[in-house]
Amino acid sequence: MATTPFRYKLNLQLFAGEKTEKATPKKRADARKKGQVAKSNDLPGALILLFCFMTLLMFGGFLKDKIFLLMQGTLKDYLTTEISMSNVMPLMTDLMAQILIMLAPIFAVTVLIGILANYMQVGFLVTGEAFKVKFSKLNPIEGAKRMFSLKALVEFGKTLLKLILIGYLVYSSLWGEKESLINLARMPLTDVLAYVARLTVMMGIKIGVALVILSLFDYMYQKYEHEKNLRMSKQDIKDEYKKSEGDPQIKGKIKEKQRRMALARMMQDVPKADVVITNPTHFAVAIQYDNGKMDAPRVVAKGTDFVALKIKEIAKENGVITMENRPLARALYDQVEIGQTIPAELFQAVAEVLAYVYRLKGKAK
Repeated sequence: MATTPFRYKLNLQLFAGEKTEKATPKKRADARKKGQVAKSNDLPGALILLFCFMTLLMFGGFLKDKIFLLMQGTLKDYLTTEISMSNVMPLMTDLMAQILIMLAPIFAVTVLIGILANYMQVGFLVTGEAFKVKFSKLNPIEGAKRMFSLKALVEFGKTLLKLILIGYLVYSSLWGEKESLINLARMPLTDVLAYVARLTVMMGIKIGVALVILSLFDYMYQKYEHEKNLRMSKQDIKDEYKKSEGDPQIKGKIKEKQRRMALARMMQDVPKADVVITNPTHFAVAIQYDNGKMDAPRVVAKGTDFVALKIKEIAKENGVITMENRPLARALYDQVEIGQTIPAELFQAVAEVLAYVYRLKGKAK
């Protein structure tokens, strides 16, 4: 017994709404205006941490001298000074100025790296979208969805990974220095401070490098998520095209209406022509020449097939002479647009036709 093969029809409309297409430039531009860009919030902080510790490593001697001078001056010069408004204000002003000088390199590096880290990710972008009040964020149900979403889970995993990594780096660094740490009790205070400062800076640099590497991976993930969120369906692309360029059907109707209006205007000028040169069936070109107002004859109407037939009918109804000249009709149709004057290479042939027409009109009179 023969079996009938199972056949089914695949409805492609079911997949029309799936976002499988890359975002268009307009979609990207609109998203950028709203502040929706691929950006890792961890990268600027990681770079700032790394470069701040590197700054401490470079300016460590400068900072040490400044701190010692500040402590020495405070304990030596101002310890026995009587407290009064006349001497407290200059003292506080001097102390604040020296502290700002010490912290100036760190402040400068923080601001510079923060700006560069954000610029490298998104470029120059100023938008007020983030300051708009969105009442949807006050919805507790939506807030719960965000708390237990995949994005929140990923953020929790990133935070946990950073804590584990930092803890491991601190533990491994301290464990490697366990013998030196035990001997700190027998070292002078200045050596202890120098050792602790060096150890802290080195751990900070290690942690900074590790966080920068993690942040680079986070940036790649954010870029992937951004591209995924920007994806469009085929229907989205069609709708965007209709909004930006206009509905093709409406544009076609507008063009058709414009063509009809232009054709009607052209037909109104046929009775003003002096002669209509034909192919005789496929082409028709109407020429007008006013010796007192025109420097050269000009084409007032032209057309092929149905339009040519209509031009000849209107010419006949209005007493405009029709002449058959196949090469001239074809040349005029190809080379001269409506409203343009006759070019120099065709002027002689047209002049002969007009002269013949004028002779006919003179005999008719």
